[in-house]
Amino acid sequence: MFTIDAHLDLSMNAMEWNRDIRLPVADINKREEGLTDKPDRAKAVVSLPELRRGNIGLVVATQIARYVARGNPLPGWHSPEQAWAQTQGQLAWYKAMEEAGEMTQITNLSLLNKHIALWGNGQPNERKPVGYILSLEGADSIVTLGHLERVYAYGLRALGPAHYGPGRYAQGTDATGGLGPKGRELLKEMERLGIILDATHLCDDSFWEALDNYQGPVWASHNNCRALVNHNRQFSDEQIKELIGRGAVIGGALDAWMMVPGWVRGQSTPRAMDCNLEKMIDHMDHICQLAGNALHIGIGSDLDGAFGKEQCPYDLNTIADLQTVPDLLTKRGYSENEVEQVMHGNWLRFLQKAWAGKD
Repeated sequence: MFTIDAHLDLSMNAMEWNRDIRLPVADINKREEGLTDKPDRAKAVVSLPELRRGNIGLVVATQIARYVARGNPLPGWHSPEQAWAQTQGQLAWYKAMEEAGEMTQITNLSLLNKHIALWGNGQPNERKPVGYILSLEGADSIVTLGHLERVYAYGLRALGPAHYGPGRYAQGTDATGGLGPKGRELLKEMERLGIILDATHLCDDSFWEALDNYQGPVWASHNNCRALVNHNRQFSDEQIKELIGRGAVIGGALDAWMMVPGWVRGQSTPRAMDCNLEKMIDHMDHICQLAGNALHIGIGSDLDGAFGKEQCPYDLNTIADLQTVPDLLTKRGYSENEVEQVMHGNWLRFLQKAWAGKD
């Protein structure tokens, strides 16, 4: 079944992990054997050939570069300008993939419809470009509000104001506090341009302030449920209900610590914690019970988002194994139409509404 994944850090893998993701996953992992600079070396599950094999023809692909102020122990750049330059290098990689025919940027409805038709033409996927919608994870690299027009001009269509820790425009996972004047100005400009607000990673205070101050389209590209795994990275039922009321779609994430309670980084293993793809279905189903329908869930895997096989479901060897999700949903009692909505339809409906009249 045609599948949309709403969160992949492709350029981060290419530029910071130094992976040529045009290669098969096995080749990427073989080249990384013996490397120890990253915990997920030789454990990658994402590459462009695997996306094609899994019929994952459209993704939301990120730029990401955190600014860290003095005293912030998180990894990141020491000035917004450095963070900006990092995102521009990531953008250059996406453009290089376009020039090579590996990827194609999707920025409006006409391009979206053309791309969906290409992937539905019944021909083999091997030579089809993977479509990508450009998103920015964390707004720290937006040096000034004037930069927003620049990023929109080169194709940015979604933005999450925060990532981990304190940010320049909002507070993220493990932080507290609201947006402040700069964050509210950012949202106002995003709304004017029609940039989708990604609520993922916003701390509770910033989440509620953001939704109070932004009336444009909102999604959560990769987020699970606090009721099942109690951590501030997850959404509470109250937050999920608010997103449902705003017409949002929430992408199920496949980072094991977000899927099962009690995960200890560097110690727990997926099999020992019984972390399989069914656990993502648990989170999806919880959202459906709150919504009373299956119109607000999708996939936002976050696979190879600074973790690999050591921290993702044990029954997923590569991202192509997302093709097993339809059967898992069917076994839970979801109808054929509902399964199609989860795998691609909900994201498409969201985009059609958000981009209406913007071609």
